[in-house]
Order: sequence, then structure tokens, then C-alpha cells
Amino acid sequence: MAAGLARSLTDLGARVAILDADVHGPSQPTIWNLQNQRPLVVDEKMRPIECGGVSVLSLGMLIDPGQPLVWRGPMAGNALKQLVSDTDWGMVDYLVVDMPPGTGDVQLTLSQLLPDSYAVLVTTPHPLSVADARKAGTMCQMESMRIKLLGVVENMSWFAPAHRPDERYYVFGQGGGEALAQEYKLPLLAQLPLMGHEERELANSGNAHS
Repeated sequence: MAAGLARSLTDLGARVAILDADVHGPSQPTIWNLQNQRPLVVDEKMRPIECGGVSVLSLGMLIDPGQPLVWRGPMAGNALKQLVSDTDWGMVDYLVVDMPPGTGDVQLTLSQLLPDSYAVLVTTPHPLSVADARKAGTMCQMESMRIKLLGVVENMSWFAPAHRPDERYYVFGQGGGEALAQEYKLPLLAQLPLMGHEERELANSGNAHS
């Protein structure tokens, strides 16, 4: 979702950077096919790697692929501080942050480093996913967090076979995103289908955009 949003904003003409804040499970290097690339360091500042017009930075670019980070919470927070403050982000209109699930040190640290931020709650229709997103939403509304909620996106809403696009299979149930949006009095911004391998390849090629 974060990568798709960054790419869409870039397509609209904005200058965009994306920060992978999931320090324990960084996925952005894989999404952008940057697993074996390292950011340059110029004047003691890291330079994000540009891919598709988006400046991308992740802790996953600083470690070997597959290397686990067995850190306690404060160490994750300190790593995020370095990623934010020790990076030359340049002139950007939007900094999109891919957040990990939960309500721990990473979330608290980011709210201090980037005050007055905006958040989109992402869930699947499944009740377990909705429960996690609800906790994140409540955290954002805390006065100390200063994070404004823009809306809800429901991911993996259904699966439609490529050869029968009119058929929909609700693998994870229905209504989770809508219920969460109503609970927080937010707009349901989008319901995105679960894509198969062929659809992902088409989307990644740039010939299809959601």
C-alpha cells in the first residue's frame, strides 16, 4: 500500500520519498527490487535510492538480505531516528512511511520525529486485521501522538480470477474496512482486490495502475 501510494503520487507529478519504518521486517527493498543496493553516504548523510521516480530508503538496504534484526524496542526506535535524521531527503512534497503493525517504540518515535503527520489505516476484511488496525487508529487519536487520520483502505477485499473478472470470492470475509471506517467516522478510501501472479506482473510493468 505504501509503495503504491508513493508511485501514484509520483505519477501525479509530486516529488516523493518513501521510508520503510518496519525495522524488523523491511519489505520495501523487495517491492522495489533493490535488495542488493546500498545508499550512498555524502557529507555523512545517506542518500535514498531513486527507483521509478521515488526516493526509497530502508534499513533492509543496510543489512544482508535475510539477516534478522533481533532487537529490543528502544534499539528499533534508535535505528529509526538515524534513518530519519541522518538522511539527505532533498526537496520532497511527500514522505510516505511504511509503518509496521503494532503500537510500540517505532510508532512513538516517529510521532516525535515527524509531528503533525497523517495516517491511513490499512486493513483486510478479516476481524483479526480489523482488530490490529483499530488499535493503531486509537493510538493515532491520542493527544500525545498528533497523527491525523485521513481514512481507511481495505486491502485483499476479494479475489477475481483473471479469466472470470466478474466473479468475486471473498477470501477474508466482507465488511471489515467499512465497519472500521464507520467506527472512526472516516471515509472508506478504497477496496483493493487480492491480485494473482499475472495481475501483479502487469501492475509492476507499469501497464496497469490501481
